[in-house]
Amino acid sequence: MLDFRIHTFLCVCRYMNYTKAATALQITQPAVSQHIRYLEKEYGMKLFDYTGKRLALTEAGHILLNAATTISHDDTMLKQNLVDLKMNYKSLRFGVTHTIGESEIMEKLAGYLRQHPEMNLYMEIGDAADLLTAINEGKIDFAVIEGFFDQSEYETLLFGTEVLTAVCHPDYEAPSEMTVGELLNKRIILREPGSGTRTLVEQVLAEQGVSVANFQQRYEVGSPQAIKELAERGCGIGFLFEQSVSKEISNGVLRRIHIQGCDGTHTSTFIWRKGSMYSTMFRYIYDQLKS
Repeated sequence: MLDFRIHTFLCVCRYMNYTKAATALQITQPAVSQHIRYLEKEYGMKLFDYTGKRLALTEAGHILLNAATTISHDDTMLKQNLVDLKMNYKSLRFGVTHTIGESEIMEKLAGYLRQHPEMNLYMEIGDAADLLTAINEGKIDFAVIEGFFDQSEYETLLFGTEVLTAVCHPDYEAPSEMTVGELLNKRIILREPGSGTRTLVEQVLAEQGVSVANFQQRYEVGSPQAIKELAERGCGIGFLFEQSVSKEISNGVLRRIHIQGCDGTHTSTFIWRKGSMYSTMFRYIYDQLKS
């Protein structure tokens, strides 16, 4: 059971405000201060400082935050495991980013679930930042994500490598190969800023001295499926990962366009909280999904 003073510490870290933490915990502000003083005495280090009027974590506070977040996550997972034991089943709770959830992992996941018919599944699909928060708060146990993130807090295993591909309707007026300069005259269809696919597109365009803002005609949508739907209807040239459009290309619903100098690859990563007591189990699940 997680010490209630650690709960208070995590709540103060969430709000960076003693008064808001007290309100959220439904205790008094002096009680919050007392809990933090206890922890500082227990660990012999100051956990918070004020920069002007703003509360900030000390270096020791950051170390405790990382450790306490993992402990809190494992505590939540332990409670769920005990509920599962009582109900005589098991739970798989994890998250994936949009592209992975809509294509890459589904066949592997189906195989894993067929081998474990006793398993109940909860899979959250969202942006990488939201999934990291969900892990930290114990809402999910692990995640498979694209894009860049602070790896200092997480154990990581390479899950896959994706190739960026430009696609359009077979009859869309565009050659099968073009330069970035020629692409500027076309409408492009992209994910929203911050997504893994969008970040990679921005990188490969930047290498050619071009930014997304240079395209006067562009659509920005919130899912890979939406990009496929628009591209299939002749609305422009969509940028997606190869695996997510391989069936559509094979079926002739979409065709591939090679943009000179815009080849890019992207990795997906299997992650969980660093220092988790469930690391061995997560590695087993990773091996099962990979095989």
